[in-house]
Amino acid sequence: MPDNSSRSPEAEDFYRIKRLPPYVFAEVNAIKAAARSRGDDIIDLGMGNPDLPPPAHVIEKLAEVARDPTAHGYSASKGIKGLRKAQAAYYERRFGVELDIEREIIVTLGSKEGLANLAQAITAPGDVVLAPSPSYPIHAFGFIIAGAAIRHLPVLPGYDFMTELAKAVRYSVPKPTALVLGYPSNPTAQTVDLDFYGQVIEFCRYHKIWVLSDLAYSEIYFDGKPPPSVLQVPHAKDIAIEFTSMSKTYSMAGWRVGFAVGNPQLIAALTRVKSYLDYGAFTPIQAAATAALNGPQGCIAEARKVYHTRRDVMIDAFGRAGWDIPVPDASMFAWTPLPPALKHLGAMEFAKQLVINAQVAVAPGTGFGEHGEGYVRIALVENEHRLRQAARNIRRYFQSVGVNVADSVE
Repeated sequence: MPDNSSRSPEAEDFYRIKRLPPYVFAEVNAIKAAARSRGDDIIDLGMGNPDLPPPAHVIEKLAEVARDPTAHGYSASKGIKGLRKAQAAYYERRFGVELDIEREIIVTLGSKEGLANLAQAITAPGDVVLAPSPSYPIHAFGFIIAGAAIRHLPVLPGYDFMTELAKAVRYSVPKPTALVLGYPSNPTAQTVDLDFYGQVIEFCRYHKIWVLSDLAYSEIYFDGKPPPSVLQVPHAKDIAIEFTSMSKTYSMAGWRVGFAVGNPQLIAALTRVKSYLDYGAFTPIQAAATAALNGPQGCIAEARKVYHTRRDVMIDAFGRAGWDIPVPDASMFAWTPLPPALKHLGAMEFAKQLVINAQVAVAPGTGFGEHGEGYVRIALVENEHRLRQAARNIRRYFQSVGVNVADSVE
């Protein structure tokens, strides 16, 4: 018999790794990489990676501060004071919410890191946390890594959120400690109004449940009112914290700058954990982020207009290719049911076939939770010409498998 006594440990041997399923997007990414290695021109609508440049004055500020020889040491884990003041000013003018820059704001390395580290700060093994499904993976997996049990709340048509929330609290043992929200939603593009947040806050205050809101897409909206903040609800700061990001608002995804604001107890817990883990973002990046928040804001409206135009082009071109896309009200995504004739493939196989046969990459809905089956997420991260080319490629693929399509795609 083989002697396994000297076998090296595998990654799957570790406790927290065992709690994580295989990364759903890895399979599609591998097929996409193989196609590109063969020379295929893949139109990548899978990852929500902004293709627009950051504002010029922000890049100039980064370069200016980076030239300062004193700016290259350790920064402040909590964020430099000027950046926290700029975020407070943003919340005041955008939402009418006042924030204490010392007790109610912390700078994070993007909203994703902030959520994950807050999970580490407030979670005990066996805690129950409520998370939407489908939703951005860190909403659930940040807490799974921290040792929590996740109870998913379906957030698709046909489900009433408050009914599902009440049911989850009634039947969870132990009682849930926290509820994660994310609107405008990644991936579904759903939006909510202030009345919705009011109901959630009233319910969660009564049941002593923390509310963790992800507002990363606050400035990408199209046909309706600007998305509200949960902190606009009276007494929300008693139980709520909210995460925002520079990534999509200012096309600064790779800079890794975000914020957590709200309940002082949660901010203090996050601050304590982060003080052990990092020294904050590079100071010139924080200075440039300050310039973005304090400087001219026309760049936001310009980016919103670009995404709006791309949305309309995609809806029209994909529709004429035989694939009807529900119109998203916000975010940079369209949450899209599989074409009825190809629904039997399932989200993962459909996404793979789209790369292989149409040279178009999308994100399978199953990567966002069990309720994502039957859907894919399409990101508006290519220009109008590329979106129309994607539609032509998809039309040819659909024709090859017998799906009825329109007469032409311009």
